[in-house]
Amino acid sequence: MPGSRNILSQPFPFRTPRRALALAAILLVAATAGAQTAAAQDDDAWTPALSMRYHAISGTAISPDGSRIAFVVREPLMEGPQSEYLSHIWMTDAEGSRATQWTRGEASAGSPRFSPDGEWLTFTTSRDGEGEGGSQLWALPLAGGEARQLTEAAGSVGAYRWSPDGTRIAFLMRDPETADEKKAREEKRDVILVDRNYKFSHLYVVAVDPESDEPAEPVRLTAGDFHITGFSWAPGGGRIAFSHQTDPRINTARLSGDISTTTVPDAGAIADLLAAREETEEEEEEGDPAAVGEVSALVTGAGIESGPVWSPDGAWIAYVSTGDQPEPIGLGDVHVMPAAGGEARRLDTPNRSASVLGWSGDSSELLLLESLGTRRHVLAVPVDGGETRFISYGDGVVGSVALTDDASRMAFTWQTTEEPWDVFVSPTNGYAPTRVTDLHADVPRPEMGPTRLVSWTSTEGFEIEGLLTYPAGYEEGERVPMILNVHGGPGGVFSQSFTGSPAAYMLQYFAQEGFAVLRPNPRGSTGYGKDFRYANFQDWGYGDFRDLMSGVDHVIEMGVADPDRLLLMGWSYGGYMTSWAVTQTDRFVAASMGAGLPNLISMTTTTDIQDYLVGHMGVEFWEDYERYERHSAMYHIANVVTPTQVIHGAEDLRVPFTQGQEFYRALDRRGISTEMVVYPRTPHGPREPKFVMDVSERILAWFRKHLDSEAVTAADGGR
Repeated sequence: MPGSRNILSQPFPFRTPRRALALAAILLVAATAGAQTAAAQDDDAWTPALSMRYHAISGTAISPDGSRIAFVVREPLMEGPQSEYLSHIWMTDAEGSRATQWTRGEASAGSPRFSPDGEWLTFTTSRDGEGEGGSQLWALPLAGGEARQLTEAAGSVGAYRWSPDGTRIAFLMRDPETADEKKAREEKRDVILVDRNYKFSHLYVVAVDPESDEPAEPVRLTAGDFHITGFSWAPGGGRIAFSHQTDPRINTARLSGDISTTTVPDAGAIADLLAAREETEEEEEEGDPAAVGEVSALVTGAGIESGPVWSPDGAWIAYVSTGDQPEPIGLGDVHVMPAAGGEARRLDTPNRSASVLGWSGDSSELLLLESLGTRRHVLAVPVDGGETRFISYGDGVVGSVALTDDASRMAFTWQTTEEPWDVFVSPTNGYAPTRVTDLHADVPRPEMGPTRLVSWTSTEGFEIEGLLTYPAGYEEGERVPMILNVHGGPGGVFSQSFTGSPAAYMLQYFAQEGFAVLRPNPRGSTGYGKDFRYANFQDWGYGDFRDLMSGVDHVIEMGVADPDRLLLMGWSYGGYMTSWAVTQTDRFVAASMGAGLPNLISMTTTTDIQDYLVGHMGVEFWEDYERYERHSAMYHIANVVTPTQVIHGAEDLRVPFTQGQEFYRALDRRGISTEMVVYPRTPHGPREPKFVMDVSERILAWFRKHLDSEAVTAADGGR
């Protein structure tokens, strides 16, 4: 129940390394000194520039014996005309005593993986390679030496995995341009035919020769009109299980998904195939080699299957499935089935929306990652249907989990509302996390506005949780202006992640400026089980709006929020709720709608996830116009009195730019105070660091404009 104490909310029992952790931070600062304007900002206060100095960590990998951990650090580059991110791979040992940067240069590197024998670290990068398609596979010898290029593929190498015996690497690659397509592009005749001429992702394999300095030529395993989304090697290395959908569109992922297997030639057979190809030069049209894998269907049907993972004993394949039908709103039950085919068995998880991390070494348990309220943790589910075991616990968020080959140890990132992400290691049987990085030791940490988990009862008896961030220096009994921040989705969730992190909404920046921020998880949010996630089916803007406003009233009753100084902001579905709220109430002094969707009819006909929206409405709009209009802010626009800012990306396909434009034009024609901020080159949310920094500053300026600035200063001690 919301607010209850259980194993998941027990204190996080981490241990610090025995040797100094500051080395990692010193090296990181030395490598990036002068790389961004943030360093020149005032370190005594939270600003967007300061938050940008908290660099993201991802791509965690752990060596087979658990002795070394690799991870990816991403930093923003913002000097002069630069506004981009650069990622590089770092390495540390299991005690955290030797954190060093392993890749360098102007090209980003990512996706680190250790070879099964622990002698190589592979990664993807677009550096200096001769491959025309973008990122290629490279390898670094852990004993020392220069990196070498492993692949020279025609396209960009995507997800990849070593074979269990370490002799081969399989990877995904999109179909490259044909010669005719290249010529059309060069001659500016490259007309786009919508929903035609798909570029499918298929499986390839290369043999790894440690003695060779030349890139390996790939052999194609699969071909055809289907798009592969994930794969897993059989422990014997002779087959691969893979998930696939009918085409690459993001909307199709909500409608289509099956699992098949393919045979994989061994390293010797790959050499023979390449030799025969070279001798005969018999290749398919456009120079695309024929697929050599023998594909067999494993799981088919109306449901959507994804993410297969083969068990170590070779007997089982685990995967995620929606069941016997598509579930556009969101459902991801874990299933296991015999690898040879047969009846699948569903395994229950608390949220019914887990991702499979791997198997225990004896193939008796599945290790999963799942959102659990405002937390995210690793749990183990016995294959025989026994009781779920929580591997990690505590108030915070686990991410980027990597397992040793026998799953006895894991490396992962951990963060809380007041502590930034770092890399930890722990046994999976007996949680004892040890921090092995301290990458932000030298980044200033001004006084933070504390964040607390709050809960309240909404209408229809719904128990709602939310995260309340107080202003920095808040004194009990003080009433302050409060921002209601609504998350996207609606199947998103506000979790206990670091509130000083760089994001479109810089929470500590608002707290520094004297605002409380309430982030509720209303009905429709993930983390609380299927029923809660489906509770706003055919009810957008009604029950969820009551959940939000009852949360506002709860914080007012707590004596924290000033009822006369309420603000509102949200992105995507949060933008939808912002547009909806200003048509339903005049309680907010000002609002900011980010990538909002005020018109569900025009949204359905322009978005690239149309079935997600129709899935929530339960019917096509032409079958029930009134239903779509009833839930669309545009059809209630005459009610708006709240000054409302509109923010949108110019290249947004998820919530098309015209959605923001519709609302802005309508507000402007009605004479409501408004402004529209458009970020060029931007999809569904800012991607360039300078734009990320810009959003919160513009929102704060909008809020200040419509608040009585002198009253704010007087009431809040001049914050």
